[in-house]
Order: sequence, then C-alpha cells, then structure tokens
Amino acid sequence: MHKNSLGLSDALYCYLLENSLREPEILGKLRAETATHRQARMQISPEQGQLMALLVQLMGAKRALEVGVFTGYSSTCVALALPADGEIIACDVNAEYTAIARRYWQAAGVAHKIKLHLGPALQTLDHLLAQGQAETFDFAFIDADKGNYAHYYDRAFQLLRPGGLMAIDNVLWSGRVADPTEQDKITQTIRAFNQKVADDDRVTLSLLSIADGLTLALKTPS
Repeated sequence: MHKNSLGLSDALYCYLLENSLREPEILGKLRAETATHRQARMQISPEQGQLMALLVQLMGAKRALEVGVFTGYSSTCVALALPADGEIIACDVNAEYTAIARRYWQAAGVAHKIKLHLGPALQTLDHLLAQGQAETFDFAFIDADKGNYAHYYDRAFQLLRPGGLMAIDNVLWSGRVADPTEQDKITQTIRAFNQKVADDDRVTLSLLSIADGLTLALKTPS
C-alpha cells in the first residue's frame, strides 16, 4: 500500500487506515480509479479527505471553495459533509480530469452542491470578489499549481468569513522543504509560502504532517 503520510511506516499507515477510515463505497471506487491515472500522485489521501469532512461538519459549513479539483476526491468528501443546501465553488482548468469528478459527483448524489468553474482559478476568485462575495465562504481548500499558492491564499482569505477555515495541501512537499540542498523553484516557492502564512497574524495556524503536509489557517474573527 502506498504510504501517504510522511514519516509513517507502511505497517503503521495501514493500521491507521484500518482503525479510523470510514470511507463511503463511492469514494473507495473513485480512489481506486484515480490510482490508475497517469497523474495519480495528485490524489489526496483518504485520511486527509476524512479530516476535511470532519472539519466541515464541526464548523457547520454551508459554502466551500476548492482550488484544484483533479478527479474530485476532495470535493466529494466535502460535499458529502455539507448539508443538503450546501455549495462548493470548484475551480480547475482541466476538462478531462474534471469529467471524472463530474461522474463521481453524480454517483455520490452531490452534483447539485458543486458548481465547477473551468478556467484559471485566479480569474474565478477575482470574479467572486467583484460580485461582492467577500466573507461569504466558510471553508476553502487549495490544492493546485504551487506557483500561485500565495495568490490563491490572498483571494481565499478575502472570500472567507471571519472564523472561516482554509486548508492548503502539499506544504511539506515530500520533505524537500526541510532539506537545504533542495533549491529547485517549486520547493523554494513552497518554503516562501509557508513562511508567508506563518507570519500572517490574521490567522490561527496549524501545519499538520498528514499526507504531504496540510496547513490549516483559521481566519481570526476581527
């Protein structure tokens, strides 16, 4: 089994899943299909999806934002956790990948909760802000091109209500962020982004080692 959480042995990771994962059948099917995809590495781990669903339920969230859909595992997790009148604005540029997501949204019975915007996410986020939707979202998940993480963060912060929660994926980048010999552009970009969030006193922060690193940033009520 692929080890999805940094620092865990295969045996311990399997134990974690066996003793905590409550994955609906439809999500298991989606995860299995995505495992055969040429970009399967982009899939979030099931325990991460379950954590985000739990956080959404704890918050009583109704409106969510997703930047980076891929085949739809994370959006399906969140949509299943939202109430019947909940809504996700989902942003992606790839019609081929999101066609898989659309199929599973339908099968999971959550397609009516998800509005997919195909196109550059920054344009969609800026459009939402221009429409006066600042501070109307409860939850945001960022898992897209790393070069724009800082820009996605800034827009998502504006769109979140006070007390809203942002989750950002891949912030440990397979551990490369902590290796000074790793100086490629993406690693340096993620390091700079992590420092940006760490220095942002407008949020309450937790960086978790789950999966490839997940930052949780709670927008502090003013």
